[in-house]
Amino acid sequence: QKEYPDKTPVSFVVIDNKNLTDHGVSYFCRRAKTFVLVTTNTQHPAFSVQEDNLHIICQKKLDLRAVLEELYASYHCERITIQTGGMLNGLFLQEKLFDCIDIVVAPVLIGGKDTATLIDGASITKREELGLLGVLKLVRCEVLEDSYLRLRYEVAG
Repeated sequence: QKEYPDKTPVSFVVIDNKNLTDHGVSYFCRRAKTFVLVTTNTQHPAFSVQEDNLHIICQKKLDLRAVLEELYASYHCERITIQTGGMLNGLFLQEKLFDCIDIVVAPVLIGGKDTATLIDGASITKREELGLLGVLKLVRCEVLEDSYLRLRYEVAG
């Protein structure tokens, strides 16, 4: 394996179909002990990158539960921090894959009908879908610098 002086002893998992270039994949490989790319794109640029620490999980359709099971079985990943947008947050929530959620609230108001939110994706429109709601229990509230708040919730159901 190549030795990089700036490599940190952490691993990265990225779910991507079209945003990362081969240069981006190489960057993550240089920075991480292990870099796992999850994609449904069989033509993803990562397939052309030759790095010892690059691992690709390619699925026909994204199955987050199967991804987490493979990360545990193949890479001994017991804990994962997810930093993502509303669409993937919504998928993780619907699959009940969150144990706890940390939310940092910035003292800025952003809005508009096309503005992404914490949970995006398909709306709940039927009574039987109410089980998909993310019910949270606040366990900690921390005031950070410059009026930021960090809220830690446990997922209750």
